Amino acid sequence: MQKQAQPSSHSLQHIPLSILDLSMITEGSTAAVSLRNSLDLAQHAEQWGYHRFWLAEHHNMTGVASSATSVVIGHIAAGTSQIRVGSGGIMLPNHSPLVIAEQFGTLESLFPGRIDLGLGRAPGSDQLTSRALRRGSGSDGQDFPDRLGELRTYFKPTSGSSMRVRAVPGEGLDVPIWLLGSSGFSAQLSAQLGLPFAFASHFAPDYLLPALDLYRSQFRPSEELEKPYAMIGVNVICADTDEEAQYLSTSGQQQFLNIIRGKTGQLKPPVSSMEDQWSLQERAIVSRTLTYSAIGSPATVREKLEQFLEQTQADEIIVASAIYDHQARLRSYELLSEMGFASSRTAS
Repeated sequence: MQKQAQPSSHSLQHIPLSILDLSMITEGSTAAVSLRNSLDLAQHAEQWGYHRFWLAEHHNMTGVASSATSVVIGHIAAGTSQIRVGSGGIMLPNHSPLVIAEQFGTLESLFPGRIDLGLGRAPGSDQLTSRALRRGSGSDGQDFPDRLGELRTYFKPTSGSSMRVRAVPGEGLDVPIWLLGSSGFSAQLSAQLGLPFAFASHFAPDYLLPALDLYRSQFRPSEELEKPYAMIGVNVICADTDEEAQYLSTSGQQQFLNIIRGKTGQLKPPVSSMEDQWSLQERAIVSRTLTYSAIGSPATVREKLEQFLEQTQADEIIVASAIYDHQARLRSYELLSEMGFASSRTAS
């Protein structure tokens, strides 16, 4: 299998920069518009030198258009030519490992050398939706290692095996597998298997540093990866001024406020002030959730990202941006790309 690239040092100039897109549906818009905007963003991101463009699986959410994640990955990959495209992630408990092997084997066959398979063990939905997806009581994720093992076997059967069920397309293809997580479970499993690890610090910051320590200290070299390779999620909103970026960030703040209130909905337009939107306790919770955020002018964002990189020694940063206006979102990613990160051509 192809070895994952190793940056020469942990600095902004030497690490790849990637994008995590939920294909968010903005208030008053449609899923069709969001999916077109996702492709437009991916095409610009490819020109700007971003390394990966990942999409995440969520279900029963009126503000997310990427529920059929494998289908959207195909849509994005077909409209681009170089940038890596993948899942951040596929929630494996929702699916048969054989189906995922076939889907990603098909994607890799169509777009060779460009497909990533990031896997999570959470359902990505509520319990009722999980049962609807699986047509049964489902899994609480405890069998995730077994499901992962089955999936990996479909891609690469053990020597001398006589498997009666085979993944076609899939078998023999090099589809890099990442484990995603927000706790120590996936960190430890990634380390044991010698796989790259991505931490969801953009919404679950508390266990980031312990998880990275666990992953690095227990890492075992594998055929896939010689050294630990860790990617962190960061919320980034970059604009020409700090004030404009702070204004744009209120869309994401409203989104997380709804989440802690047990609500879902479409991404709302920004507001001039959040003070009348939340209580002091809610503000504290949202602020804590969004700890790993870099919001402001290019200089402000760069300083914040350098702090995060010094703190975590991450090998790659994947950026999420909950921005209501598509043109403002493009501008944010364009400004970010000008900060001198390793381009896709040097971090392949």
